[in-house]
Amino acid sequence: MTTEWSDWIGREQRSADQLDPSLAARWCATFDRNAPSGDAMPQGIHLCLCTPEARTGQLGADGHPSREDSPASFLPPVPLPRRMWASSAIRFHAPISIGSAIDRVSRVVSIEAKSGSRGDMVFVDIDHETGADGQLAVTERQTLVYLEAQDSAAPLVPPEPTGETFDPSAWEAHHIATPDERLLFRFSALTFNTHRIHYDAPYARDVERYRGLVVHGPLIASLLLQCAAGSFGENRLASFSFRGVSPAIAGEPLHLVMRGRGEAIEMGAFATDGRQVTKASASLV
Repeated sequence: MTTEWSDWIGREQRSADQLDPSLAARWCATFDRNAPSGDAMPQGIHLCLCTPEARTGQLGADGHPSREDSPASFLPPVPLPRRMWASSAIRFHAPISIGSAIDRVSRVVSIEAKSGSRGDMVFVDIDHETGADGQLAVTERQTLVYLEAQDSAAPLVPPEPTGETFDPSAWEAHHIATPDERLLFRFSALTFNTHRIHYDAPYARDVERYRGLVVHGPLIASLLLQCAAGSFGENRLASFSFRGVSPAIAGEPLHLVMRGRGEAIEMGAFATDGRQVTKASASLV
């Protein structure tokens, strides 16, 4: 496997969007929320802005845009077929208001090949700077990971739930959410995400060997952000980081938990049997 894509380091992609009232209303409807009392949207709305614009004919077998070895390709032509959103480290600089003109500059900052228990992997770090009406609103370091194809006989992941039960007693805030197929579909629509693991159950099971449809990492992050807003108020976080630990399966309850204050807020999402799905942390303004 080629491990050097130095020509892609520093490549930039610029995109533009608008947070119009219709998008704001669809976001609120997706999460069963009322419209905000003012123009400022809740934190996490940036995940639904400046979404991919690849044509349908440019999509690969997994639903992601195909990667090419050409100057026009933003992401490197990593030959590994499975792509996942591994983590994000986000800083919130200013709220994004309904009606704002959005601009985003995305830049590839590192590409690293590794080998481990899951075989060959390639990690790609991308910096995103999102502005609203010319003012910096959100900066984000996103990490993508590319993985080897799964053998058709590989065990399905995650394992079936055990008889254990998640114990929330060590956490200060605890909410239960059950992201089902309808929520996954709406979030895919909001983010223009065509990765088939989120809507094509036979593909998710037979090709990528998941036990069911996979809940989007950014969807879980959005739910955690809303938990933080419920405790501290809207647009109160200065930073928020999350990392996928294990897949969450559609239709299964997630325990969303939080503890701490100030610059040391710990958050997470757990399956009903205690398996951790997402690790997260945050700090207040």
